[in-house]
Amino acid sequence: MALLHVGWENELREQFSLLSATSVEVDNKCETEITHLGSTTDTFLLHLCDEVLMLILQELDPVSLLRIGTTCRLLFRVSSCNSLWRKHYQASFGVPFPTATCLMSAKKAYSLLVMWRAVFKSLHCNRSLQEKLFGEIPNPPHKYWIQWLVLEESVPLPSVTLPCVDIETFWGVGQDVLESKFKEKSDEGDIMSFEWKELYDMAVEHHGSRALVFQHVLNQQNTNDHTELESMHRQYTQCRFQWLFSYWLFRQPTPLDRQLRSIFLQWRSYRKSKVASWGDTLCDVHYLASLHSITSDFWRGRLARGDETVGIQTVDNYFSMCKSLLAWILGRDWGTLKRKKVYEDTLEGVYLLLRAEMREKLVEHERFWHVAKLQMSRVCTLEETAANYVNWKMIEMLPYYKLYLVTGNPIYLDQVRGFLRRKRLIHNWLYQEETTWARQLLPDELFSLLEFDTKLSQDSLHGDTTPAQLGRLIWLYLHSGHQLYLEAVKGMVLECAHATLAFYQAQAQARPPAHHPPAPHGGEEAWPEARRF
Repeated sequence: MALLHVGWENELREQFSLLSATSVEVDNKCETEITHLGSTTDTFLLHLCDEVLMLILQELDPVSLLRIGTTCRLLFRVSSCNSLWRKHYQASFGVPFPTATCLMSAKKAYSLLVMWRAVFKSLHCNRSLQEKLFGEIPNPPHKYWIQWLVLEESVPLPSVTLPCVDIETFWGVGQDVLESKFKEKSDEGDIMSFEWKELYDMAVEHHGSRALVFQHVLNQQNTNDHTELESMHRQYTQCRFQWLFSYWLFRQPTPLDRQLRSIFLQWRSYRKSKVASWGDTLCDVHYLASLHSITSDFWRGRLARGDETVGIQTVDNYFSMCKSLLAWILGRDWGTLKRKKVYEDTLEGVYLLLRAEMREKLVEHERFWHVAKLQMSRVCTLEETAANYVNWKMIEMLPYYKLYLVTGNPIYLDQVRGFLRRKRLIHNWLYQEETTWARQLLPDELFSLLEFDTKLSQDSLHGDTTPAQLGRLIWLYLHSGHQLYLEAVKGMVLECAHATLAFYQAQAQARPPAHHPPAPHGGEEAWPEARRF
């Protein structure tokens, strides 16, 4: 169910700058005034009373609620009501918002908590936050960050050592609770050392619920300057996919790191200079992401509705499938070219078939592997249809090739077979005995178009040149099978051959006849050089 809300939650991250905007800022940005109403009887949204507007706005998700608040001063005021944001607060954090006792508005509390949770979730790959939390070790972080860490049950930091007064302030735990705990005397006063989990449990027990712990933290943060958190959240919003992809690609354990690199680059065309710095600071991670369609999609935030955590799990499951597929293919008694072609085409088919699914939700390893086996059987069927590697490379550019991979419909396989059969018909006609003269007279650029193993690229079909015109006729015949186009191809080939023959004849006639001196006595033997004529 959580994935159903991922789309608007991620879009919400882009809108947080609006949460801290004042009504004056919104008014200056976009103020709507209704004038010249006259005697019209139409009812506009702004004509409705606040109670009706509240009923309408409570149906909106947080992103829509933020957007409508930017349109005018009236809607900004109504959309900022606590009653609208309380349900979003509870839905996101699992605790009710204490309206009566919290010093913050529900809207501001919601924005700060969402920003903190998003930033803290990226701690393992967020260097900026790591410097804030780990930079002072063995000393605790800055007090501002400690106050936010109070909300977290699991904190990857050493035990916190603070004066008793600070612990009472941050966690809201009474001194009577701390008196029974171990204290270390120091020159600075009573210093206490606790594990973060222990302090979290003590705070929940003392306050009575997680909701009251949230309220305590929000009240403490009410007067603080949150510019640093907002800046860090903006950086996270812009770079979260790049951070997580780099962490996943380079921070695997040593044996898994070598395996992942091998699978990631297996049978891929890449520049060695780009891969030589693998894992280094100067490594071009964007280039590495572009080597696979799925990693390129993740880099752009197109997987799992923009949820980077779910998206990277899908990427990890995909390459786990690649590992299984590669092991299976290498175990076959195939040549290198066939192994590479089966592997590449199978992965392309898997991506094409699951692309829409990957963009919506998490795709597990089992799902990838099931589709990969299906695609591999279709690729092998196409390989058998092609009969050899040359034909196989030629048909890979056909639209029917990919359509068969994705659908498995035998109609597309018949189209591929028909294409090869028609290609062979043109080749066989050209090499008939009665067309030998035409074959010898054709220019090279036309002769190559009629060869069986020639690929017709769409770029070569444009223009008014003779090769382009012949290429279009061949292309129409190969893809339609109409006999009319085949006859047009034959006619054009013979016409070009006749034109070439006429050209050579005209040249021969225009050339002046050669004059030889009379042979001396003794015949040709006396003129050995005459043999050259």
